[in-house]
Amino acid sequence: MVKKYVKNERQQAIIFDADDFAVDFDAAESSSEPGFADAVGENNAVAADEALRFISFGSGSSGNCAYLGTSAGGILIDAGVDAGKVFEVLALNGVTPEMVKGICLTHDHGDHVRYVYQIVRRYRHIHIYCTPRTLNGILRRHSISRRIKDYHEAIFKEIPFTLAGMTLTAFEVSHDGTDNSGYMIEYSGSRFVVATDMGCITDRADFYMKQANFLMIESNYDDVMLTNGPYKEYLKARIRDVKGHLDNKVAAGFVAGNCTDDLKYVFLCHLSHDNNTPEIAVKEMRNALEASGKSVGKGEGTLSDRAKDVQVVALPRFDPSLWYVLRRSSV
Repeated sequence: MVKKYVKNERQQAIIFDADDFAVDFDAAESSSEPGFADAVGENNAVAADEALRFISFGSGSSGNCAYLGTSAGGILIDAGVDAGKVFEVLALNGVTPEMVKGICLTHDHGDHVRYVYQIVRRYRHIHIYCTPRTLNGILRRHSISRRIKDYHEAIFKEIPFTLAGMTLTAFEVSHDGTDNSGYMIEYSGSRFVVATDMGCITDRADFYMKQANFLMIESNYDDVMLTNGPYKEYLKARIRDVKGHLDNKVAAGFVAGNCTDDLKYVFLCHLSHDNNTPEIAVKEMRNALEASGKSVGKGEGTLSDRAKDVQVVALPRFDPSLWYVLRRSSV
């Protein structure tokens, strides 16, 4: 039986991150100035066209997948969440399968690639974008048809490519998968950077993350919870390794130490189910940012949030996030 994902407030929410999206429509409609209301609508339509759309369908060891796009279409980042769920939620937000132009994979672990062949076999126009070594890792690690090669588009780190009207650059991250990649995704002057599953911040990850207006960064574990938790010592050591996962404090220290006025959103991803909580991860990031002099919002789109310097959001482990419409505020 296929589970149905009904439309609720989570999918209905649209969050704008730009002062020029905020318009007093009552004033526009009552204005006697010729063409004022039409100009308001036109200006907001232009602003919306320049915005990035983002939603996460799940983030953590049970499955990872997100969508990033524009008004015309976009991409999936990883494919570790049930395809039925992904495309149902996309439909609730006005995104058809034809608007999905490709899947960009970060690495070959099952929680990131479990449904990739199911998607491309069903929607044959969707191709897979990853390095050749990552594809070989998928074939080596998983029981999957070798026909997946028919859908592969080879990419290479540090060499930009264009997909769905956006410019993407893959870069090196430190993890125990095969040829792990982060991504910087550029559109209309905005930079969305994905850096998940990494045990430390490499020089190249540092270089790209510092350029982000919107940063999706791993905040995997709380060290006290990991120390006192039920995991075997070898697994604790793997998680703490430079090719493992990122500690809340390390993620928070990096962001707080490099947070400029250009950084508007921080999405905390891949939180551990056993060694972290959204509350702890957000608190760690909030405390570090506030200690550096930044005001921090919750990413809920309220007037109070809009007045803050930067928004911090922990992406849900098992459920869809809010649907975010993101644009850099005018300087």
